Amino acid sequence: MANVTEIAPGVYRICILYGEINLQFNHFLVVDDEPLLYHTGMRRMFPEVFAAVKRLIDPASLRWIGFSHFEVDECGSLNDWLRAAPLAQAVSGMVGSIVNLTDFADRPPRALNADETFSTGRMRFRYRPTPHLPHGWDAGVLFEETQRVLFCSDLFTHNGDVEPLTESDILGRTRQSLEAFQAGPLMDYMPYTPRTRVLLEGLASLQPNTLATMHGSSFTGDCAKALIELDGVMKEMLGTPERG
Repeated sequence: MANVTEIAPGVYRICILYGEINLQFNHFLVVDDEPLLYHTGMRRMFPEVFAAVKRLIDPASLRWIGFSHFEVDECGSLNDWLRAAPLAQAVSGMVGSIVNLTDFADRPPRALNADETFSTGRMRFRYRPTPHLPHGWDAGVLFEETQRVLFCSDLFTHNGDVEPLTESDILGRTRQSLEAFQAGPLMDYMPYTPRTRVLLEGLASLQPNTLATMHGSSFTGDCAKALIELDGVMKEMLGTPERG
């Protein structure tokens, strides 16, 4: 059974641990007038995520479905959710909507421009495109402005069956995970590009209070500092060595 934890008022983390790879997959339900699910999970995860959502709301009342980029753990069960919730609509950036969702989704998505906002009732979300961060040219994030929760996808990934929310430093955990990935078949899963720092600085300028991470503990503390320092970790671990 999925573990459910409220990480901010009305924001619930739905966690499924895949023990064989020692990695958590987290999905976030925002309970509001127009409920929003961020990360659908893989198709195989749909029954577990659906059951967890049902513990909090009537799944048929779901209105919005968001995710960072087109990947099975981000949106693999999107069409299952669209069938379960007749008023639900995917929200994505322009690139993701044009390139992927207009064909993949059973209903047309809502395409968001950079820094476009929409409301779910008490809460307001801002879309920020982040191409190739964490990966994919369609990547972007949602920032909930009233409570300052940044849904940051694969940023700050770390392994293990860890606590739902931490105030401890998560950069050390992120470094360990990057080291592990670099030694295996997923070594190129996240690029470091000339735009990485600029994008992270842009996210830091939002001054989030909570980082809702897909893999590992969510973080509350000095989130802006953590985002800036993540650039250094990524550059060290993923950057191309300078040639003499």
